[in-house]
Amino acid sequence: MSIAVADAPEQESAIQSYLVTFMVRRFNPEVDTEPKWVDYDVEMYPTDRVLDALHSIKWDMDGSLAFRRSCAHGICGSDAMRINGRNRLACKTLIKDLDISKPVYVEAIKGLPLEKDLIVDMEPFFAAYREVQPFLQAKSAPAEGQERHQTIDDRERFDDTTKCILCAACTSSCPVFWTDGQYFGPAAIVNAHRFIFDSRDDESQVRLDILNDQEGVWRCRTTFNCTEACPRGIEVTKAIAEVKEAVLKGGR
Repeated sequence: MSIAVADAPEQESAIQSYLVTFMVRRFNPEVDTEPKWVDYDVEMYPTDRVLDALHSIKWDMDGSLAFRRSCAHGICGSDAMRINGRNRLACKTLIKDLDISKPVYVEAIKGLPLEKDLIVDMEPFFAAYREVQPFLQAKSAPAEGQERHQTIDDRERFDDTTKCILCAACTSSCPVFWTDGQYFGPAAIVNAHRFIFDSRDDESQVRLDILNDQEGVWRCRTTFNCTEACPRGIEVTKAIAEVKEAVLKGGR
């Protein structure tokens, strides 16, 4: 018995590429007094990312372009920048999700000292992070060979804030942080939340006392910029509100 198989129709394999104009805000502290916009035309495919465009510019057009990136897969958080006025990770922003009928504007995140091109000094950000003591502090050690047990409900209580990758997208999208360099910022509060509500931790009150400060949680104006900017989908504004509530209640 023979079976006739019809020829499959030819499939169009070619994917159309587009010439996209990128306006990159450049700054070289050795020669520039102010940042300036420089345009680059880059051939891109819809599934390419803004990071691919930056690679193309640096590798093929202008090797002096400076930006940070590491894993290129949305895990390290090092390539946070402003893309068309919104904080994003360059490695997660696809060309097909942008309006390429107009130039794509790329610049460094705001609120942190600009070092060169798309690179900012992250030390003020990490100083605030360290100040909230973002590590487990338990007064007693578990029995030998045992672990600190936790219920599923206890773990879920802070699950959302464990997702933070310290990209600074939330903090540098905050208008309070832009104008007040002393404000802890959303990311520091998110990382404090992760341990404040961890049932295994014994120093939640210490962190609440740190954040119950004029530059702590009470500086938040609930604009939701931070939640919108988070590439990990953390409900940042909600976490800050929960820390505020814990401060008022005197504990978690």
